[in-house]
Amino acid sequence: MTFFQMTKTVIKSLFSRPSTLMYPARPAKKTNLTRGHVSINPAGCITCRSCQRKCPTGAICVEVKEKTWQIDNMRCVVCSACVDVCPTKCLTMETQYRAPLTARGGKEMYTVAGPKKKEPVAENKE
Repeated sequence: MTFFQMTKTVIKSLFSRPSTLMYPARPAKKTNLTRGHVSINPAGCITCRSCQRKCPTGAICVEVKEKTWQIDNMRCVVCSACVDVCPTKCLTMETQYRAPLTARGGKEMYTVAGPKKKEPVAENKE
């Protein structure tokens, strides 16, 4: 019985198109729900570490004293948990995939500016 099932599968495969794409020669289809990679707007980051605490794989590292934000792309599973929890919405989920890496060490580090302090308004004395 298994021989006939295997023969059916082989014949079906011979006369149908492949189910996979030849990526990156033909790019994949992207929709609004496609999760490509996490990106940050460093000017909006307040180094609250919410993204670091929420990341299930520990791919994000925030250093408050050095004011740096770092993500290890090889550990990131693109779950969007960090984007959902960010209070300033400086993290976004891009729909474009990253370029393929040939070696381990896909870490990206950003220096964050932190929140802008409100300067006191000088009174106009006349």
